[in-house]
Amino acid sequence: MEAVKKAKRLDLLDESRSPLRNIVLLAWPIFLENVLSTLVSYADTAMVGSLGAYATASVSISNSVVFLLNGVIMALGVGVTALISQSVGAGDKELTKKLTRHAVLILLYLGIPIAVILGVLHRLIPLWMGAGADIIDYAASYNLIAAFGRPFGIASMLLFSAFRGCGDTKTPLRINIGVNVINVVGNFFLIYPTRTLTIFGKSFTMIGAGWGVNGAAAATSIAMAIGGICAILILYLKKDSPMHITLHDSYRLDMHIAAQIFKISIPAMMERICMSGANVVISRAIASLGTVSIAANTVYVTAESIAFMPGFAFGAASTTLVGQSLGAGKPNLADRYMKVCVLTAMVVMSIAGTMLFFFGKYIVLLFSNEAEVLELATRCLKIAAMLQPAQTGAMVFAGGLRGAGDTLWPMIITASGMWFFRALLGAIICIQILGYGLPAAVTCMVIDSYVRIILSYLRVRTGKWKTAVKRKAPIEKSAS
Repeated sequence: MEAVKKAKRLDLLDESRSPLRNIVLLAWPIFLENVLSTLVSYADTAMVGSLGAYATASVSISNSVVFLLNGVIMALGVGVTALISQSVGAGDKELTKKLTRHAVLILLYLGIPIAVILGVLHRLIPLWMGAGADIIDYAASYNLIAAFGRPFGIASMLLFSAFRGCGDTKTPLRINIGVNVINVVGNFFLIYPTRTLTIFGKSFTMIGAGWGVNGAAAATSIAMAIGGICAILILYLKKDSPMHITLHDSYRLDMHIAAQIFKISIPAMMERICMSGANVVISRAIASLGTVSIAANTVYVTAESIAFMPGFAFGAASTTLVGQSLGAGKPNLADRYMKVCVLTAMVVMSIAGTMLFFFGKYIVLLFSNEAEVLELATRCLKIAAMLQPAQTGAMVFAGGLRGAGDTLWPMIITASGMWFFRALLGAIICIQILGYGLPAAVTCMVIDSYVRIILSYLRVRTGKWKTAVKRKAPIEKSAS
């Protein structure tokens, strides 16, 4: 039986296998996961939005703070993914389990406190974000109810990073499918009151709680809780997993391992902070252009984000493949995986970019039919179509570097591009000083993407990333 289980497990280090096949097998669940999450996000927004503008504002006004704190956990997940992928590649089962237990410790020491902070500040956060008297009570109530599920949501984010480091991208997909279904079904029954529905000419009574915004919060909280619990249970119940741990194991904090995780994660954290800061500058500049530009920017970014998903999937696959290859002492295989990942992603995104250029108008029509918004958003989407291969290639290079534990250079390259080309050149100079408008800002994004992929390629070409973890803090085989 054990032999059968091992045979089913994907061997990413078998050099006789096609690299492209392994890349696709890892990337497609991540891609599908993102597509489903985006579609559910649209449905979620529509269901809440049906209650009125106050409901949408109540749910979204605290998002920037929530995303910022979630970013801390996601950055720590980068360190967990890199180190677990390398320990799996090295065949060090004890270290893999020890790193998994440290992921649980991160959840206990940081994840739960962050969730508690969001709960305690449930009313203050929307006040700080400028919530008016008409929505403050709804926003505070939403935050408080959602806070009960956030520890589990944070657990999902962190443990999904660990699963992907092991090469398991299907478990996060399966859990996310369940979470998204629960969220939508929960919204359906909890947001709306009991009402009469008519389908195919037949009318029937559909029960509902009628909780409105609170119903949306309850559905989200329940979905996060179930998803987090499933992820935790898999760690403890799936005995054939390299990450399998038990309650009887030692959970003593190992400062050496903690230091390794933070050395890799802190640059990733700084990268997210720099990106968030630059996006604030860009958003403020776009806001000064007026309602049409704000709406066009929202529509084109939403449309472009659909094409953006394959890049994220290939980047995540690159992280796992490079990490496991280096852990196994196969730097040439790591180099091969990264190059094939980049080339495959760029080919796919060149096709996607071509589709955006010629058919972008029809995608924009899904989100807006106002003539001015349609014209401006379509124009911006045609410009953005040209950045797709370069932007994705840079993402995949960065993913591979993170798998090697080299997170400093992706942070420097990304932060520099965001602030110089997008914030300074695009937002401040082109929009606020020269008054060129939104298309000029999007053009600066294209320039940034091509500069970023060139700089990423030059970093990869040095080969120094292949010894990044060993040089900074060797991964030592550890006993439980």
